Amino acid sequence: MTIKRKFAQRIVAVCALLLVAGMALAEEKRWVSSEGTTLKAEASATSENVADVLVGTEVTLVESGGRWLKVRTLAGKEGWVYAGRVSDTPPAGEVTGGDGGLFGGSMQKSQINTAKADSARSIRGLSPETAQYAKDKGTPEVYKKSLDAVLARKVSAKELKAFLKEGKIGEYAQVQGGKK
Repeated sequence: MTIKRKFAQRIVAVCALLLVAGMALAEEKRWVSSEGTTLKAEASATSENVADVLVGTEVTLVESGGRWLKVRTLAGKEGWVYAGRVSDTPPAGEVTGGDGGLFGGSMQKSQINTAKADSARSIRGLSPETAQYAKDKGTPEVYKKSLDAVLARKVSAKELKAFLKEGKIGEYAQVQGGKK
């Protein structure tokens, strides 16, 4: 074998290696952002469930099908997920389990960033500063009671799913060609 041919083979091998490495680096990562997310066998809400995935789970984008994404988990499970249930940024921070904390010490449910929870309470008027502001402005007590009633309302996962289906919202929305 000539020196030129050996050199050419090495160049081809290096190029192939760089191509494979580049493809690995180009893999798009996403993170599950909605509780109750499942991987589906097909790009449809009514398709068979492949696997349940927890909030914060990192997935790799395999294929994009518009509002549905084909993804692979680190454990190798592959399936379709509604694009609205994943984020292109990792979770900001999670409450750690194991100490009997917010969710009984279990990492099996979605985790809530405590700063976000505090922020949400203040936006809804539950912070001491906001309560004082409402008092200073003479906000009627009936408004506070109405807000408390709304915030006390709990919606189950089953009720939420039924609402989404009935309203044809999110992954239950009608897509092009009449398919759901």
